[in-house]
Amino acid sequence: MAGLNHSMRVSASGMVAERFRMDVISTNIANANSMKVGNQMPYQRRIVQLAPGPDGVRITGVIQDPREFRVEFDPGNPNADARGRVLYSNVRPIEEMVDMIGASRAYEANIAAFNAARGMIRSALNIGKV
Repeated sequence: MAGLNHSMRVSASGMVAERFRMDVISTNIANANSMKVGNQMPYQRRIVQLAPGPDGVRITGVIQDPREFRVEFDPGNPNADARGRVLYSNVRPIEEMVDMIGASRAYEANIAAFNAARGMIRSALNIGKV
């Protein structure tokens, strides 16, 4: 049964990682339309880094997306620079939604794998019962 316990640990680590990814993606979406205000730069998209570990997946860090900020011409905006340009976050909402769907599906797959291992353990414990 050590193999099934290991399977459950691997699935649990996947659930933790995907839940964390969903939290970061939600933060990205919430800040998608932030703009440069004074000296404060707009929100920079965050990306979760995952790596294999002995018991599944582990979160190695969260990095900022190096892509350039979105620039829009809006001379009437109070936050526009001298040339009428406004600097916005580099978050792309559609890309974030695709990532959120992927993280959600991976989370659900880990739940299914966890429940399958749990069911096998329960079945094994019932062997020999009268």
